[in-house]
Amino acid sequence: MIKFKYSVFFFVLFFFQAAHAQQHEDSLYIRNYYEKIERYIPMRDGVKLFTSIYIPKDKSKKYPFLINRTPYTVAPYGESEYKPSLGPDPLFIREGYIFVYQDVRGKWMSEGTFEDIRPHIGNKNNNKQVDESSDTYDTIDWLLKNIDNNNGKAGIYGISYPGFYSTAALPDAHPALKAVSPQAPVTDWFRGDDFHHNGAFFLADAFNFYSGFGVPRPSPVTPDNTPKKIAFTMNDNYGFFMELGAIKHAKERYFGDSIKFWNALMEHGVLDTFWKAREITRHLKNIKPAVMVVGGFFDAEDTYGALRTYRAIEEQNPKGTNHLVMGPWFHGAWVRSNGSSFGDIVFGQETSTWYQTNMELPFFNHYLKGKGTFDPAEATIFITGSNEWKAFDAWPPKDTERKRLYLHAKGKLSFEKPTEVDSYDEYISDPNNPVPYQQGVHGSRSREYMIDDQRFAAKRPDVMVYQTEVLTEDVTLTGELSAKLKVSTSGTDADYVVKLIDVYPDDAETPEAGEKEKDVIMGGYQMLVRGEVLRGKFRNSFETPEPFVSGEITDVQYALPDVAHTFKKGHRIMIQIQHSWFPLVDRNPQQFIDIYRQAEDDDFQKATNRLYHDKINASHIEIEVL
Repeated sequence: MIKFKYSVFFFVLFFFQAAHAQQHEDSLYIRNYYEKIERYIPMRDGVKLFTSIYIPKDKSKKYPFLINRTPYTVAPYGESEYKPSLGPDPLFIREGYIFVYQDVRGKWMSEGTFEDIRPHIGNKNNNKQVDESSDTYDTIDWLLKNIDNNNGKAGIYGISYPGFYSTAALPDAHPALKAVSPQAPVTDWFRGDDFHHNGAFFLADAFNFYSGFGVPRPSPVTPDNTPKKIAFTMNDNYGFFMELGAIKHAKERYFGDSIKFWNALMEHGVLDTFWKAREITRHLKNIKPAVMVVGGFFDAEDTYGALRTYRAIEEQNPKGTNHLVMGPWFHGAWVRSNGSSFGDIVFGQETSTWYQTNMELPFFNHYLKGKGTFDPAEATIFITGSNEWKAFDAWPPKDTERKRLYLHAKGKLSFEKPTEVDSYDEYISDPNNPVPYQQGVHGSRSREYMIDDQRFAAKRPDVMVYQTEVLTEDVTLTGELSAKLKVSTSGTDADYVVKLIDVYPDDAETPEAGEKEKDVIMGGYQMLVRGEVLRGKFRNSFETPEPFVSGEITDVQYALPDVAHTFKKGHRIMIQIQHSWFPLVDRNPQQFIDIYRQAEDDDFQKATNRLYHDKINASHIEIEVL
């Protein structure tokens, strides 16, 4: 264990020293070889957007535009102040692009009014009808006419919220827009990204994000004079949100009426027209630019967004150029780390470096500069467990077999259907003692929970645990999972959290290197491969919630985001099922009520739950085996 600890220390030290040296070299190169200008670019409605433009000093060539539109600031401001890096990843700095960074409408130094995930307007009929598509169109049009030495082509990219702006550029795109890469794009804030998953509210993320991002600005601002975030002290997020109590106290004690989108979250607790208007995927039709969607299987924010965006483009544009890249990454890890490990899990190669060299740079070079070839598979997927990149001609892959993992009595899990009669597990869930989302004390939501050890949860009486016998051969799962449960509850609402887990053998060895400098015992490790929640009242409809009938056997069925993982020979497959995941997800009072606006502190009550596993009511998880 001492050997492991010191090897990790020196590995991390070497990595950061090398990275720092490269960043210094890149920063000097940018100053020597690029000229920076700042412009206010007029939109069709007269609003002007602040834009920083980095132009190669070498005027002997023509260059394409590579655009990043962001609500997170294009800082540093001032034409003598330079970014330390340019483009999607460091490989682009020396490639020769005109790099364009823009504060989106209503943010930072841009004029106008900001609107979260601004709805797309189809069939615009006047210049007052604007959206992110039209702002991108107008920006590209201005650049083409006003920046010399351009080659007439543009690309756009972005991670997370900038990923949304990349997606939003696709409908009614400017003819010069040739390549678009939405990366972990914000896509659907009710079904699966950031703040709601299947109608369940992701409390910790929403509270922390909007306590800063949601604070209104009085006028165009820079990071030096931006309004201060809402003040609070959170040394233990579990304790903080338990003390907060009912969600409505967040507004009473911290936000007041100042956080516009928090108020919207509280007012729109079902999939109504507010959320439907913000579904960019329904507008991804007649797409002309080449698209490469990028995401991480262990992205705590927007795994759903990458997969849903790719699927929407594929389904609505069968003849379009649309590629998917999914790696073993946390949010943005494909450019924010070398991708050799995450948490306690080591992948045996620098997955991010491979992606940057073999996918990202060739994609933009080919479509914007006509340089090289770019002919990857439809889907380029990293499979954890076996730790290998795989190329597929479709995603999910076509050559899979749908199987069912059945829950059985005494914590058993198998591909065989139960033969028992009237078999179930009965247990109590208590929202006043919710299951933590991760072991330990955390000041903010960790990113590692997506892949972390679940042994802490397996010990709780309110977490049902089912596992297979030791596997006699490798089992590789690719694509979507479906939970199909037969349940009952003594309450009238309940959350259901299903977790797919890889259980390591008891004699598993600790790897020699990883991102985290800590003692970890890999023998018996329970690696979270996928977890997802459903707020039970939305089991039949996100638009029209329904109460449970107390004690009545009820179907609860929902999809979990795609996986790509090999359960190795000698491992076990485990399923955990629980009713809270706190404070990742807000507490369900376990009664049918408007949790956001009506729930009081004393409304949170215990419930007796049953999970059925007999030959008539056979709870199971559907999987796709490669």
